[in-house]
Amino acid sequence: MQRAALFSGGDAQMAAGDLGELLVPYMPTIRVPKSGDRVYKTECAFSYDSPDSEGGLYVCMNTFLGFGREHIERHYRKTGQCVYLHLKRHVMEKVPGASGGALPKRRNAKLFLDLETNGDLNSDDFEYEDEAKLVIFPDHYEISLPNIEELPALVTIACDALLSAKSPYRKQDPDSWEEELQASKHAKTLVQLDNGVRIPPSGWKCSKCDLRENLWLNLTDGSVLCGKWFFDGSGGNGHAMEHYKETGYPLAVKLGTITPDGADVYSFDEEEPVLDPHIAKHLAHFGIDMLQMQVTENGLRDNDIKPRVSEWEVIQEAGVKLKPMYGPGYTGMKNLGNSCYLNAVMQAIFSIPEFQRAYVGNLPRIFDYSPLDPTQDFNTQMAKLGHGLLSGQYSKPPMKSELIEQVMKEEHKPQHNGISPRMFKAFISKGHTEFSSNRQQDAQEFFLHLINLVERNPVGSENPSDVFRFLVEERTQCCQSRKVRYTERVDYIMQLPVAMEAATNKDELIAYELKRREAEAARRPPPELVRAKIPFRACLQAFSEPNNVEDFWSSALQAKSAGVKTSRFASFPEYLVVQIKKFTFGLDWIPKKLDVSIDMPDFLDINHLRARGLQPGEEELPDIAPPIIIPDDPKALDIDESSVMQLAEMGFPLEACRKAVYYTGNLGAEVAFNWIIAHMEEPDFAEPLVIPAFGEVASSGAAAFGAVGLDNQPPEEMVSIIISMGFPRNLAIQALKATNSNLERALEWIFNHPELEEESEPALDMMDMENNANANILAETGSEGPQIKDGSGRYELFGFISHMGTSTMSGHYVCHLKKEGRWVIYNDLRVCASERPPKDLGYIYFYHRIPS
Repeated sequence: MQRAALFSGGDAQMAAGDLGELLVPYMPTIRVPKSGDRVYKTECAFSYDSPDSEGGLYVCMNTFLGFGREHIERHYRKTGQCVYLHLKRHVMEKVPGASGGALPKRRNAKLFLDLETNGDLNSDDFEYEDEAKLVIFPDHYEISLPNIEELPALVTIACDALLSAKSPYRKQDPDSWEEELQASKHAKTLVQLDNGVRIPPSGWKCSKCDLRENLWLNLTDGSVLCGKWFFDGSGGNGHAMEHYKETGYPLAVKLGTITPDGADVYSFDEEEPVLDPHIAKHLAHFGIDMLQMQVTENGLRDNDIKPRVSEWEVIQEAGVKLKPMYGPGYTGMKNLGNSCYLNAVMQAIFSIPEFQRAYVGNLPRIFDYSPLDPTQDFNTQMAKLGHGLLSGQYSKPPMKSELIEQVMKEEHKPQHNGISPRMFKAFISKGHTEFSSNRQQDAQEFFLHLINLVERNPVGSENPSDVFRFLVEERTQCCQSRKVRYTERVDYIMQLPVAMEAATNKDELIAYELKRREAEAARRPPPELVRAKIPFRACLQAFSEPNNVEDFWSSALQAKSAGVKTSRFASFPEYLVVQIKKFTFGLDWIPKKLDVSIDMPDFLDINHLRARGLQPGEEELPDIAPPIIIPDDPKALDIDESSVMQLAEMGFPLEACRKAVYYTGNLGAEVAFNWIIAHMEEPDFAEPLVIPAFGEVASSGAAAFGAVGLDNQPPEEMVSIIISMGFPRNLAIQALKATNSNLERALEWIFNHPELEEESEPALDMMDMENNANANILAETGSEGPQIKDGSGRYELFGFISHMGTSTMSGHYVCHLKKEGRWVIYNDLRVCASERPPKDLGYIYFYHRIPS
């Protein structure tokens, strides 16, 4: 933006000398934004006020933080900073012309704020006008801009730089979620050939090489061709690109990514992923109705020809008239681009009274004692989000029709419906490879990530995450000696397996699968979906049954033996979170989802799963660590490829995944994930695995698994893994020494000696420390260790999160919550009374304890 465009013209309110004199005392506090400075000119640090809000936004000319009208005084009192740039966007009704048309009212109309326009307003009837002025506290003296001739040069330059500054959420990394896609220059004028091509809903293959994956539909002629050099890195033979070079047809959409919310579109000419604002029309040309699940304003589909059973329609309650809900607790959240997983989890979290009290109830204290940069404080941003969702400030019903004409005679004041959690997401995902990306994520993993942060950022004496925490008792039995070992671990989620073998409609499923394959082979539309019906009691039974322990080493036999493990609740949490393990891996290690219907109960009693501890007649396994076994050929050591593929699906380099699994002794993807986090910054992180011969020193600190150093110190590699789980370094070293550097036994040793952990120094507060496994959230918030709120095992359902799509890496999340006796659906910005809550299709369920 050119300075002349901002500071030209305008009437001087004071003489140039007077303005200069007025600003002289404050000149040392006025800074010019430099490269790397974050300028928050679109959102308040404490609320969701913006230049669109009635009071506008005040941007500090020293820290470049933004504040709404309610919070500007707090910042002034805390910092003594006096000079702020006040930004306000006005929405004006256009003046009707003599011919009845609308003529824009122009008062030096300028648009220089990087804001989104209100989609609820018809651009033919309204126009926007941005206003900027300097405000000097405490007297609130205002200097209107532009005033280039009267203001000192430094102030003019600072204002110009601030207004021209880029969004603080944009990153250099093109894969960052903040980097928004741009609309293609070809989208509006795209020519589509009327060649009669119709694309079937499945059974696609490349028309040149018969590939059936990574397929792209050319939006000009309907050709289906394979990709090669596209941004998602998938393989192919490049026929889509060759077709573009031959024809010049610029846009293609990736088949398999089309949802009611959009699709992945690539522009060959612009050589980058793009947005196609007319994608629905372009797809309809080839018979693809991407909006078939979309609901019109009255809640009904225009093409509701037959009952639909797809996940997208059932979970979003398409085809049913849904009444919008407004007010406190009924505030929607904007989807920032595959951020629906965050929206769904946070809606559920702030429906829980303990989280409401901890953050919203303590909001004045949290805000008053926030650091100088509140955008980088976890508790401040949690309180801000909670207040935004629960205050009702950003969820107001539309104005009554009889008042519209009267209101429109004056300046239009748009309603704020919903909040944009951009600042919250930027902070909470900082340092996390996956959550800071623009890719879809697993809501369960994000829930654990959030709980981890809550644990490490205590707010007052009450830790709200206590309501989810419970103890699991694991009973491991040697099948040959019949001796047992009991251990306990902390957990936050009950993971319930899907008992597919217990489906009650097996005959229907077999018939459906045969019809589906026939339709695919004949390139016909697939038959109506038949979903497996699984009894909940069968899933609960599968949870309680013993599981085989691979490579079990029996301390009674001093040798490997068959072993089984059963899990029981050593305590029951106040709020029970149940995850249905729908996501699995196919034979080709491609993640997939089990599309099943489970009759989840409204009332749940799991008291029969209460742990009983060592029983009379049971004999414990000796507390002896397995011996160190050095293979004759170290290079022959097997690597658990299933763990490797699980890590690779998270987006990590394949060679790094192999090294992580190898150096953690094949203990599973969860432990290997910690190794990855601890070594991501090393230069050889993604280099191929080189297994040293016996006696050699391994690179990257990777000592041979289980070996003790010559100085009798445990391998630094294992120390790092335990530290990454949240334990102090001295405790990690002590545990490894006590167990001859056996990682699995060291973790058990730590859990069996909690008194030592209390004496240890607190875990380091590392923002990038994260683990995807339930048992690995172990950060302590106080010297007394985790608080366990035990009680009855009887629960009532109050919420569930559902997922639509084929895997956690794609699709959409929706949340249903029971409030004031009725179910409510939270679908990003859309909050409505639910008519048919799909309780049988949920992914994560939330139960609260029934008082005894």
